[in-house]
Amino acid sequence: MGNTGMLYLVATPIGNLEDITLRALRVLREADIIAAEDTRQTLKLLNHFEIKNRLVSYYEHNKTEKGNYLIGQLMEGKDVALVSDAGSPGISDPGEELVGMAAEKGINVTMVPGPAAVIAGVVLSGLPSGRFGFEGFLPVNKRVRSKRIQAVKDDTRTLVFYEAPHKLIHTLKDLRSVLGNRRISLARELTKKFEEIWRTTLDEAIDKYEHETPKGEFVLVIEGADEEALERERISSWEELSLTEHVRFYMEEGLDKKAAMKKVSEDRKISKREVYNSLVEKKESSNKKDPAINTTGPHHRV
Repeated sequence: MGNTGMLYLVATPIGNLEDITLRALRVLREADIIAAEDTRQTLKLLNHFEIKNRLVSYYEHNKTEKGNYLIGQLMEGKDVALVSDAGSPGISDPGEELVGMAAEKGINVTMVPGPAAVIAGVVLSGLPSGRFGFEGFLPVNKRVRSKRIQAVKDDTRTLVFYEAPHKLIHTLKDLRSVLGNRRISLARELTKKFEEIWRTTLDEAIDKYEHETPKGEFVLVIEGADEEALERERISSWEELSLTEHVRFYMEEGLDKKAAMKKVSEDRKISKREVYNSLVEKKESSNKKDPAINTTGPHHRV
């Protein structure tokens, strides 16, 4: 294989044009092709910095056709700079698929880092930022959407979603119905003149946007599930089972008996020996109730 070109993932400003990096400007000037999610939006950026370069579209509905074209150009040794509408390409946009295609072909890919709405939203939220789960845009299909939210219901990390203004109220209500009334930070117009970070609750956010039309793209940052409450709920559910039923539950999940007993001891905060002794006592008690089960010699029922 000959020398291939380089695929550059170039982060661009999410609002304030001063956030462009010097390296990003250099790469955009030197690239053979700039692939953009929205060429009209990118053209504004290029014109502002007086960058004249070959611009092609690459977005959700032409990603297969244009993806193959761009891979072909890279294989011929041309350098391609990929940009999204704003922020870091590859996050909640078709750029991730182009990166996958390039990786399969052994094409070099690098990142020109810069603004990312998810990071700005998290650090400005006032919620724990050491661990967070990024969910991007929720699916449009109601059933799939509900399933996705259910999947993160017990996640104790801070949760991050993107949402467009016209879908905001529906998303807030769907999140409230599954997650309960949690704390939320709604960040909009990040880095722009009318930037707003509203730290509130889901109930208050729903009340506001039922009477007010939201404007701008939103980053929704929601507190994770309460770890202590989850633990209390888990303990309560196990208390309804006998030790034998608890062990059987894990064995039906695919664990062998030894592993199941270990899980039960962890769940109930008791030693593995206590679990084992309880099961032995249960078995011996059952055998005593029916002597036919536990005999040492020939035996006939009467």
